Amino acid sequence: MTITVIQWATGGVGRAAIEGVLSHPDLELVGCWVHSADKAGRDVGEILGLAPIGVRATSSLEEICALEADCVVYAPLVPDEGEVAALLRSGKDVVTPVGWIYPNPAATTALAEACRIGGSTLHGTGIHPGGITERFPLMVSAVSARVTHVRSEEFSDIRTYGAPDVIEHVMGFGKTPEESLASPMASLLGGGFRSSVRMIVAEMGFAADPRIETLQEVAVATAPIDSPMGVIEPGLVAARRFHWRALVDGVPVVTATVNWLMGEEHLDPDWSFGEAGERFEVEVTGDPSVTLTFKGLQPDTIEEGLVRNPGVVSTANHCVNAIPYVVAAEPGIKTYLDLPLIAGRAAPQVGAAVAAPSTTALAGEPSGPDGNNGGG
Repeated sequence: MTITVIQWATGGVGRAAIEGVLSHPDLELVGCWVHSADKAGRDVGEILGLAPIGVRATSSLEEICALEADCVVYAPLVPDEGEVAALLRSGKDVVTPVGWIYPNPAATTALAEACRIGGSTLHGTGIHPGGITERFPLMVSAVSARVTHVRSEEFSDIRTYGAPDVIEHVMGFGKTPEESLASPMASLLGGGFRSSVRMIVAEMGFAADPRIETLQEVAVATAPIDSPMGVIEPGLVAARRFHWRALVDGVPVVTATVNWLMGEEHLDPDWSFGEAGERFEVEVTGDPSVTLTFKGLQPDTIEEGLVRNPGVVSTANHCVNAIPYVVAAEPGIKTYLDLPLIAGRAAPQVGAAVAAPSTTALAGEPSGPDGNNGGG
């Protein structure tokens, strides 16, 4: 049965999510919410620079709530709990990259009630946070024992991020160090990353301090640096580093870190990506210690990133691929810990349509005595 989907917002993640829905064999796009009045009433395909697809955008929450659909991919720049609650009460599941990855039940009673009223499900996901910081560390930890530290870390050239207003006014680049450290970025990022750290602490059983430590560092330009927001002059912030850490007796046991640099030249301090270059890393320190490196989530060039950034696309894909599993779940707020393994789908030219994701082994599949398919 086809699952009907509404896309909320058409920024970078939203546009990529629409592409993902259109190519997914189990999904059908039936609606789209847009922020700007000039997009309202237009065909969604035209908004994306594609051929018309027969779905018109609206800027009305009421119209979206009245529309028959199974799920909404909710991807604004900043979340609004009231909007999410309205969508849930209208009977629509919500998958989102902007929050609720591992929410505190005491702080989400209104959303839980909205799920109960609408018989709907809310799932927070993404990439960093929303995957690299909790899903993949937990997966990797299964091959280790006596774990003492879990680290997830991003190393990205932020010149590939084509949102100059966000880079300047939200992220705090091109500001003085004092202005940058006072920007809303740590607060906006912190909710998601602290939730990720808490998920790992709780699931792996660390006896950590309930308070998650937040640290910020900045590096300034030593020469003019070209960026999407214009030239960053010497003395102004051209790199940012954030850490969120869970501590046991003052020692970090779970760490999530972001390294955002406007390139590796002309920085003070002299930060770099290291020999491995841009990447995402997951490291579990234990017996044995394991490191997992993700390549390909950053573009090969700045120019490619400004056209289509794979990190943004992967965030959207993680949302879209979760939709069938969320729709199949019981009502309520569901995290990765509540859902089965989420997988992508084969490209149309090499795949066959499937009715729904399955969590059951194929009948007749040969297996070894431990349930595995042989192996050693």
